[in-house]
Amino acid sequence: MAKCNPMQAAVLAAAMAPLLASCASSDTGAPRAEALTPKQSERLGKQLAGKVPGKPVNCLSNSATYETIRISDDILLYRAGGRLVYRNDLKGSCPGLARDSDIMVVRQFGGSTCSGDFFHLVDRSSGMRGPTCVLGDFVPYRKPAGDEG
Repeated sequence: MAKCNPMQAAVLAAAMAPLLASCASSDTGAPRAEALTPKQSERLGKQLAGKVPGKPVNCLSNSATYETIRISDDILLYRAGGRLVYRNDLKGSCPGLARDSDIMVVRQFGGSTCSGDFFHLVDRSSGMRGPTCVLGDFVPYRKPAGDEG
């Protein structure tokens, strides 16, 4: 293997910096609410109103939730009752999820839906398979005890 002199190493490092920067993750771990449309923000706010976020969980029992609500291409909500909703910020965007017209086909093993599980969308009219998407952690939002609102 050939050795680089200091000047060659500096030129190579300068040339590689933009490439390496483009590979860096831009995910800050913060919810991507700023990318929501006003209508999506309103819908999310209405679903989570009066609820307090808790510690994220990795999996949800399939018997614990009864409704999946699509907020955007990045956010799903799983309703577990009037007082409890789980927010799932997907691991990356899922183009077309917000349209709510495609069928969600979730690949799961066992009786739980977990972070890292894959799902894909299927066009309702043509049957064509859409993008494959990945679930993130589930953040519980609960109404505080004694809050009847």
